[in-house]
Amino acid sequence: MANRVVAKYSEIADMREITLQELTEINGIGLAKAAKMLAAIEISKRLGAQKVSTCPVIRGPQDGADLVMQEMSLLSQEHFHCVFLSTRNKLVHRETIFIGSLNSSVVHPREIFKQAMKYSSASVMCFHNHPSGDATPSTQDITVTKRLKKAGDLLGIPLIDHIIIGNNTFISLKQEGYF
Repeated sequence: MANRVVAKYSEIADMREITLQELTEINGIGLAKAAKMLAAIEISKRLGAQKVSTCPVIRGPQDGADLVMQEMSLLSQEHFHCVFLSTRNKLVHRETIFIGSLNSSVVHPREIFKQAMKYSSASVMCFHNHPSGDATPSTQDITVTKRLKKAGDLLGIPLIDHIIIGNNTFISLKQEGYF
């Protein structure tokens, strides 16, 4: 059957505009097979039309902050967000892991690193916002960061930074020397 289709449409490009009726005229192809073939042709058209999306590369705190700033600086509750990175610091996955109250969020390393393992991440960068707009780290922020660093080191998935997002500003806890 495949040979008959190829014989009639020797150029693959000719198949892009094939109709259901033309397919059913080929011996051995009924309505069901023709519909499956049209679906496969349509999928291949869409795949061919898609542009390869480039994954952002996170080289430092500014790149990370640029990735989340617009979204996180406007939130009215604390959100703890992580980006999971490849060995070349390309974004593999990003996700809000915890949502807290107006001024706090309970963060568990197991939830963060469970996701890191799920996506085979080489490293993790964490963010959370301060709805007050002041990005100054609290004592709790520093304690959580040290716990995350320790857990990441133990698992071989390093925490490369924890960034606090304020009102169109940010503070990198790594740059500030907290870990």
